Amino acid sequence: MNTLEKTYPTIGCCGLDCGLCPRFYTVGPSRCPGCAGPNFFKKHPSCSFITCCVKKKNLEVCGQCFEFPCSKFKSAEEYQKLQDSSSYPPDKKILQNLKFIKKYGIEKFMVQQKSRIKLLKTMIADFNDGRSRSFFCRAAALLDLKILKSSLDKASQKIKTDKIVRTDVKKKARILKEIINEFTAK
Repeated sequence: MNTLEKTYPTIGCCGLDCGLCPRFYTVGPSRCPGCAGPNFFKKHPSCSFITCCVKKKNLEVCGQCFEFPCSKFKSAEEYQKLQDSSSYPPDKKILQNLKFIKKYGIEKFMVQQKSRIKLLKTMIADFNDGRSRSFFCRAAALLDLKILKSSLDKASQKIKTDKIVRTDVKKKARILKEIINEFTAK
């Protein structure tokens, strides 16, 4: 692995779901390439996780390290108590992601993450009204894959049944957001 670029920039060394973050889907110069992704070091200063994990140990994520979890990490309770960002709640799954990788390997994790990313790309391409990307990123990061898929299927069916035109993205976004909110309220 090239020490200046990770193979899987959609998962942060620290466990953040970079591939599910709104900044990863931003168009233009403020787009984030993911953790140690292409041109990352031209845009961002390195962090202590990247320095230790990628630069020193030549790993993709901290979950691959025999020292994980080290003192850089908070406790699970501390992560759960952190206030969500207004746009994206990455801290909630940091330890869960890394523990999964430690137990099952990064390849198995990436299969799940690629499924989440695919669903998120569909939400952004077909349902984003210009104001919903962060909501969809949050849903893709936190909800069960079956719920995400079911929400998209249910929204597509409702759009078809209600004869909503493809170009009416505001209505489509509202429908999908309402369905996602229904699932999370249960």
